[in-house]
Amino acid sequence: MNDTFFVSIATFIYFFSFFLMLLCVIFKKRFLERAALSFAAIGFTIHTVSIVLRWILSYQMGVGHAPLANFYESLVFFSWSIMFVYLIARNRYPNVFIGIISVFFAFIILSYTSLSGGVDSAIKPLIPALKSNWLISHVISSFLAYACFAIAFGSSILFLIKIKLRPAIVPDEAILDEVTYRMISVGFVMLTLGIITGAAWADSAWGRYWGWDPKETWSFITWLIYGAFLHVHLARGWRGVKLSLISIAGFVAVLFTYLGVNYLLAGLHSYL
Repeated sequence: MNDTFFVSIATFIYFFSFFLMLLCVIFKKRFLERAALSFAAIGFTIHTVSIVLRWILSYQMGVGHAPLANFYESLVFFSWSIMFVYLIARNRYPNVFIGIISVFFAFIILSYTSLSGGVDSAIKPLIPALKSNWLISHVISSFLAYACFAIAFGSSILFLIKIKLRPAIVPDEAILDEVTYRMISVGFVMLTLGIITGAAWADSAWGRYWGWDPKETWSFITWLIYGAFLHVHLARGWRGVKLSLISIAGFVAVLFTYLGVNYLLAGLHSYL
């Protein structure tokens, strides 16, 4: 029994949690939301076990590194980060739609790791550039930022749906607007830490803090977009549709930074 087995179990449980949340919205039964949250917590626990087990297995194989080093491991951790942020944020925003957004993203990402033949789940030794104490801090801060941005993206989409179609079941605009702002505020801090730790890592690995590598460049572009979001919100009082569109543009930049750069632009970060 290896870590991928637990990932598969977590994927199934996330789907069931997502399904129960949808039923809660349709039938307006609170017990379904409580059941969905319980399953989400169980799935998150099993998800965590899969990461810890993979870490232990890497040492047993003589590889010995945190499971954050390749594309498969980053996807698993990205999904875990979304659930981690959601379960913390739920204390402040106990809205079922925030749960639907979060669990859906977590489920889709884990499903991709299982269904895509291009995702290699094998545990392999680190390449020289990844052998650094900065690996854990850089990856954790970056993916916690991505998780916040993913939830903000979902709440922004819901905001536009609410404005355009006025469905009664979707939360009020004020709630969605606040969720978007709070998630991006936290995500921006974490992304800043990710860029700083990445620069320190680059100096130890390549002898320079910044070299305008494609991933570095797009990380900076992403940082500028979310920085602009916070600026116009705080300094100019922007709310609503304009901020939702900036949030969506920011997450598109996140996806390109994470996925597009690897597939379309060659650079020093191509190992992910």
